[in-house]
Amino acid sequence: MSIEFSVFKKDGADSGEKLVIETPAFEIEPHDHAIYLAVKAEMTNVRQGTHSTKTRGEVRGGGKKPWKQKGTGRARSGSRRNPVWVGGGRIFGPKPHSYQMKVNKKVKLLARQSALAYRYKEGVLKVIEDLVLAEPKARVIRDLLNKFELTDKKVTILTANLDDNLYLACRNFGNILVLEAETVSTYDLLDCEALLIDKSGLEKLNSALLGNQRN
Repeated sequence: MSIEFSVFKKDGADSGEKLVIETPAFEIEPHDHAIYLAVKAEMTNVRQGTHSTKTRGEVRGGGKKPWKQKGTGRARSGSRRNPVWVGGGRIFGPKPHSYQMKVNKKVKLLARQSALAYRYKEGVLKVIEDLVLAEPKARVIRDLLNKFELTDKKVTILTANLDDNLYLACRNFGNILVLEAETVSTYDLLDCEALLIDKSGLEKLNSALLGNQRN
């Protein structure tokens, strides 16, 4: 089943051109659990895991017994670095470790397909002519946002090849994220209110998402 998209110009006007995707990888019933696993892994894997605390064996001092074992009327104590004392060590405190979480390739692929399927069904996916700018002009991007009424919305722009001029034109817009279409993650597909993708980018992304069907 093919899907037809209207292709818009860089200024937001309808070019009259149509893009037909013959085998859309995102024409599926979205799989919510695959999305959950992929996003969870992506968010977890950015954690550094460098947090660290000192145990009683690592805190400086505490070599001398504070007072004798018996006869003082106070509870016995063997070190000033006992965790119950102020300045003592930490019991079961965090130590550096990896948060890396792995997800199977097919699950990742299904998650990306499902995320794009949601965006398509919600009607927030718009196809633009190839976003190659001659100059890094923010005015081009501003006019595009105004045309689609996206000035105050979070927008993800996907392009076949990340052009330096496009990146420079978008970098002062706090609500825009520019990425290569072929490698976009599940989270990036979902973490926006509008998804603008150029024609070549959609073809590349669709081809990448058909990976499990070619095996």
